[in-house]
Amino acid sequence: MVDQQLQSPSQSFGNAAASPVPTHVVGLSPVFTDPLWRIAVRLRPVEIDLLRTEPLRRLHFIAHGGASTISTLQSYSRLEHTLGVFALVAHFRPADELLRIAALLHDIGHLPLSHTAEGIADLDHHTIGEQLLWADPIRSVLGKHGIRSESVVAALAGRPASPLTSRAGLLNLDHLDSYVRSGRAAGRLDTDPADMLGRLGIEHAAVSAADRGTAASLVGLVRAEALLHTSWDNVGPVSVVRRLVGRLLDSSPLTSAELARMTDAQLWSALESCPGTRAESVMIRYEPHRLRVRESAGEGAREMLSGWDFSLRKIYSSAPLVEGERLEVAAPELAAEVAALQSLPVTFRIWWD
Repeated sequence: MVDQQLQSPSQSFGNAAASPVPTHVVGLSPVFTDPLWRIAVRLRPVEIDLLRTEPLRRLHFIAHGGASTISTLQSYSRLEHTLGVFALVAHFRPADELLRIAALLHDIGHLPLSHTAEGIADLDHHTIGEQLLWADPIRSVLGKHGIRSESVVAALAGRPASPLTSRAGLLNLDHLDSYVRSGRAAGRLDTDPADMLGRLGIEHAAVSAADRGTAASLVGLVRAEALLHTSWDNVGPVSVVRRLVGRLLDSSPLTSAELARMTDAQLWSALESCPGTRAESVMIRYEPHRLRVRESAGEGAREMLSGWDFSLRKIYSSAPLVEGERLEVAAPELAAEVAALQSLPVTFRIWWD
């Protein structure tokens, strides 16, 4: 039986037009409901217009988890995460129009497969995103509603400080959604996100837990994400795809600017079409079990292994406040768990078996 909550009264009649579901992402109904946090957001006209632009629509076809989607079930899109962050901002700062807009636009510069190709040919999603804010269609949509691109740029840069982009080391709403959404995909959540939300607040432009138990749940998700980041599931596929993207740029007419605006499907198509990348692009998608990953050892041990070296760019380890206090003061044992993440391995040797 169809859930009656998803039906408008007119849908009980055979000739009625169908209505969009609450979680649709193109602004056809006045309210969007994020399915993870279960936050219902009444959309404003500028937000509806932005959801229909190419830079926002494109994020629906970019995997938030990047190349690790090959080996995990983290298959949700960059748009799903973006709307989660938007819902959190609307929950905590409902009247802050500029911050809501910044939340919608904070990830539009992402490359195909998100962070996987970041840094190749000096590509940086923050720089690309800012350029898109100054260009059409985003610039004209903002202008139509009396909003200046420079105001959004400033908000994304943390001027003034906001819970969307808080100071380094403190948990912001962007990372909060990433950790919890990833935890859901991996079956790691020990509490309902909507219940957790009731125990969270914003203090000093950062996410603050109301008690140590909630802080411990968040630290557990931060730790699990760092372990995923340094695991075979992420390191192996990411290292292969980065090599393939570099080879593609070197051996085809494709420019880095063209690459940057591809979707995931377009990137895989380009890799399959290029003779220099075709075979390995098929291997990483259909035979990833043949991939071997090892922490980097000394020079002599490395010479005994075929393959290539790979280094992670960073380990994410932002921490929540507890009742407005830094973790080091309110819960030193949790702060020690977060600090220990910086000792995780970041350099690896990878090869095909």
